[in-house]
Amino acid sequence: MTDKTIPLFKVFMADSVIGPLKEVLFSGFITQGPKVDEFEKKLSEFIGNTHVVTVNSGTSALHLALDLAEVGPGDEVVTTPMTCTATNWPILAHGARIVWADVDPDTGNIDPLSIKKRLTKKTKAIMAVDWGGYPCDIDRIRFYAGKIPIIEDAAHAFGAMYKGNKVGNTADFTCFSFQAIKHLTTADGGALVVRNSTHQKKAVLLRYFGIDRKKRSKDYRIEKDICDWGYKFHMNDVNATIGIENLKHTSEILQKHRNNAKYYIRQFKNLGNVTLMREDEGYLSSYWLFTMKVKNVTKFMDYMKSNSVMASQVHRRNDTHPVTRAFRRNDIPGVEEFSRHMVCIPVGWWVSKTDREYIAKLVKNYQ
Repeated sequence: MTDKTIPLFKVFMADSVIGPLKEVLFSGFITQGPKVDEFEKKLSEFIGNTHVVTVNSGTSALHLALDLAEVGPGDEVVTTPMTCTATNWPILAHGARIVWADVDPDTGNIDPLSIKKRLTKKTKAIMAVDWGGYPCDIDRIRFYAGKIPIIEDAAHAFGAMYKGNKVGNTADFTCFSFQAIKHLTTADGGALVVRNSTHQKKAVLLRYFGIDRKKRSKDYRIEKDICDWGYKFHMNDVNATIGIENLKHTSEILQKHRNNAKYYIRQFKNLGNVTLMREDEGYLSSYWLFTMKVKNVTKFMDYMKSNSVMASQVHRRNDTHPVTRAFRRNDIPGVEEFSRHMVCIPVGWWVSKTDREYIAKLVKNYQ
């Protein structure tokens, strides 16, 4: 047993953040300003897409994506129950109806064929979640979806690769989270990445009450005509400054996650008591989570906890909450299998070689 518990998550904060952050804090200008612009530019360079709009949370990005997809009361959104509630509650906030699709139990991601079976004339959008950082098959989803907008919830998948491109270049709308424990944190924050300048311009307006901050009346404090109401979803310079400094380390962080994951895969490849997730050619996970399947999840988590290692399922299937009772269905066997057996173990940048060897030994000895 180790001296202290090996956590499943840990906040990364660059040492270099103190100087720039102090400068911003005492600058007299801490709301959205030049640091947000700088952060968006650096995110664009990292992702490889110029249409980046920062916001105050990944959830806000999802709200904006649903707005841009013109989802409203009575519409249907096909989505997955295997995710954080932040994915699906914005659908309810828009007055739309949740339609649960099944997941591939070997990846945890939404099943494109199941999406096909759920599509109706009322379907206004498809929500696809990159479970644990493993990209969804957006091309196959698009094959079935046709012109229906695809919203990719990539909260787990910053820096993941799909068929040669970083996530953020394939779906119609891609939503990232920079919440505390993500690969890249701004303390709290997020980004919406879109495919064209029209959607980008509209998202910029909607994230700040519908106000065009670049067009001012003679009275600086009075805004010009507002054509579409919006939200207070914008990022501020304080969060952007943290993001700018942490982004400098993101590639290294991703590599550490991937190295630890590769080690586990080698160690667990032929174990009878563990089933690894499937990984197809052309997909490179960010490994925000290292997910595997075991026979008795509660027993496994208790075993790991008793040996000072945190293990968790991380997210409860959303269709079992009372608030989604009206949308429940019984024809999602992949969800049943995945949710019954999946569990996640520490894989992050803080997991040392000694830590991962200890964790692997525990998993091998689990009966």
